[in-house]
Amino acid sequence: MSISTELLYQVDSYLKEFEARVVEVLDRGIILDRTAFHPRTGGVANDLGTIFIEGRRMDVTDVYIDKERKVVIHTVEGSLEGVEPGMVVKGVIDWSRRYRLMRLHTAAHILAAVMYREYGALITGGSVEPDYAYDDYGLERFDRKIFEEVVLKANEIVRRGVEVRIYWLKRDDALRIPGIVKLAERMPPEVETLRIVEIPGIDIQADGGPHVRNTAEIGEITMIRAENRGKNRKRLYYTVNP
Repeated sequence: MSISTELLYQVDSYLKEFEARVVEVLDRGIILDRTAFHPRTGGVANDLGTIFIEGRRMDVTDVYIDKERKVVIHTVEGSLEGVEPGMVVKGVIDWSRRYRLMRLHTAAHILAAVMYREYGALITGGSVEPDYAYDDYGLERFDRKIFEEVVLKANEIVRRGVEVRIYWLKRDDALRIPGIVKLAERMPPEVETLRIVEIPGIDIQADGGPHVRNTAEIGEITMIRAENRGKNRKRLYYTVNP
């Protein structure tokens, strides 16, 4: 699915402030022509922050994609009376929250790469929140030691300080790359070009979310716990140091 709202975070995940124009005003939300706010998508939590409109401050309480209209909607707190299409707004991201999400998201890619390489396991579900993340893997056997070893190997990669590369490829070319999709039940959106997140020598995935520039920024990945959630659902909960 192609989104008509320009997604600024896909070009620069470190963009903390931006300007945009109001496209439409809803009961409790605003549609902008472009945004640096990441909506809840791909298992990664949405950004929070603030939108300023002609001197008025509005806290952003939710960001999501309207799949039918293919736009990003920013839910805000407070009255939208007087806000009209064409107005210029300033958006400010809650950077502390965003950066935690970025670190955990990139950690998720490294863990998935190690799990795929060592056990051929694909991701069958997952979620990234600011304080922790979890991933479900298609493993037949539940063994806590597997997860402990995967976290150890992932942290070795983190400490190497590998640059994270982001670029775009034509869909057909991207899907020829082995391991480009590590989600067991979901293919990338039906678009002509795919955004690729590559950690050279470690992982390459089609992915639309924000990431850190270097694995060293992740810090230490800590395993919280592992759970057997049933057939092909062995879950790892983890976090990163503050």
